[in-house]
Amino acid sequence: MSDQILENVNTWLNDVVIGLNLCPFAAKPQRQKQVHLDIFSGNKDVDLLEHVQNALLDLEKIPVEKRETTVIIIPNHLQNFEDYNNFLDYADKLLEQEDWHGIIQIASFHPDYQFAGTQKQDAENLTNRAPYPLLHLIREDSLEEAISKFPDPENIPHTNILRMQALTEQEKIKLFPYLYK
Repeated sequence: MSDQILENVNTWLNDVVIGLNLCPFAAKPQRQKQVHLDIFSGNKDVDLLEHVQNALLDLEKIPVEKRETTVIIIPNHLQNFEDYNNFLDYADKLLEQEDWHGIIQIASFHPDYQFAGTQKQDAENLTNRAPYPLLHLIREDSLEEAISKFPDPENIPHTNILRMQALTEQEKIKLFPYLYK
């Protein structure tokens, strides 16, 4: 089961995030095997928050050359997007409480991701739809360095929305099969 979960997330990373160039900074760490995929097998907020804290501590002490980023995969919990979104508040409070703001940030992905002000079916939501609820722990200094080398980084979200809107229905089915079960 965990092998299949890891395979599903790696396929999503390679085909969607990197393949569609949604994150122009993702290919290098993935290629260099610096993306750590970490499965949380529990089903309680308190256990997940502890898991996140341990992952943050690990990311902080493991050299960037060995681990650029960590993706926590949550296959058995927070299936409801509203519950997931509420949990993000706890995770953000953890960052604040432990003085990780400005050091590590958390990017969010969920199979039912929906940006505020959008309709569920809007193509732009696909930019943050993943096979499972995910918490992506990102080192701020690495992100800032990558952004400094990228022309026009503030245009990335708009470019990604246009890319998603341009996908055909067949492409969406191929890239996001978990949305079409």
